[in-house]
Amino acid sequence: MKFISFLLIFLETTVVAFGQQNNVEKQIDTLISAKTTKPFNGIILISQKAKTKYSKMYGYSEIEKKRVFKINDQFVIGSISKQFTAVLVLREFEKGHLDLSTPIHTYLPELTQSWADTVTVHHLLTHMHGITQIDKPTTFKVGTQYSYSQIGYDLLAKIIEKTSGKSFAELSMNLFKECGMKDTFHPDIKEYSNLVKGYTEIESGKIEFENKTFQNYVAAGSFISTAKDLSIWNKIFYSGKLLKNETMKMLETKQQGAVRNHPIFGITEYGYGITIDTKANILQLGQTGFAPGFVSMSYYFPKTQTSVVVLENIAYDTDDLKKTFYYQTEILKIIRNEIKNSR
Repeated sequence: MKFISFLLIFLETTVVAFGQQNNVEKQIDTLISAKTTKPFNGIILISQKAKTKYSKMYGYSEIEKKRVFKINDQFVIGSISKQFTAVLVLREFEKGHLDLSTPIHTYLPELTQSWADTVTVHHLLTHMHGITQIDKPTTFKVGTQYSYSQIGYDLLAKIIEKTSGKSFAELSMNLFKECGMKDTFHPDIKEYSNLVKGYTEIESGKIEFENKTFQNYVAAGSFISTAKDLSIWNKIFYSGKLLKNETMKMLETKQQGAVRNHPIFGITEYGYGITIDTKANILQLGQTGFAPGFVSMSYYFPKTQTSVVVLENIAYDTDDLKKTFYYQTEILKIIRNEIKNSR
């Protein structure tokens, strides 16, 4: 497909503010409207105390046809998916159906590798297991190192299918229904109708339709959602309505050893399914997400009850994730500085 050159266009604005445009809005508008060969193409939704503060859409959901975005357009959200899986696992824990410190061989007796007798649910949740393939030994002694993993969350999905007697797709869809997330789907549930096309920049600089979007395990990185639904999720999830207080506290606790040299943010600490950032004494909870053709971000700041969701359907510079996530990280900086300066 030939590269389709397109202008960054403003498609919809819903700004809730008093008087003139506030500082955050001006900064984001300046960022997005700057002249560049790699313009932002997606949706930004920022809310505070469940009220929309900034909602804008730029570019196209389908570049070839110049099809404009709609607010309920769906994106593949990458590793944001992991927090859904973590909640489902911890709900099984709360019901007494599984124990976080029990070796996973108890739940998946079909596993033949010896690591199944030492890897626990906790190790899977915190990426401290070293499993890279089901039929191979771990790459390090279980529990001694951190290595970001997709397969670990797939194993978690298989475990809760066994403990609940329900498919992972059914469990996840029930969770979304409970939260009122009408446009969020497990990809095996073919009821979604507004999934936008994902694109990847290739070496020549051309933008091509991405045909490998769903290569990630669903539980780790292939759920489908919208900016509005993720904003709903942030409000419900972080207000503690999905888990017991003590369980939610575990999820939001920096787990010992669960520390990663993140390709975008550097040293990053993890709880269960989310990152926990306390730099500059600002508590930031959430996750970025990458799936081929899709670049996403969903973070929540408890102090100000601010939800920040940025979804994009063009992945630029995929050999350098700092560049790929340029708009997401710059918007995050703007929000963090605003919170810091408002103290």
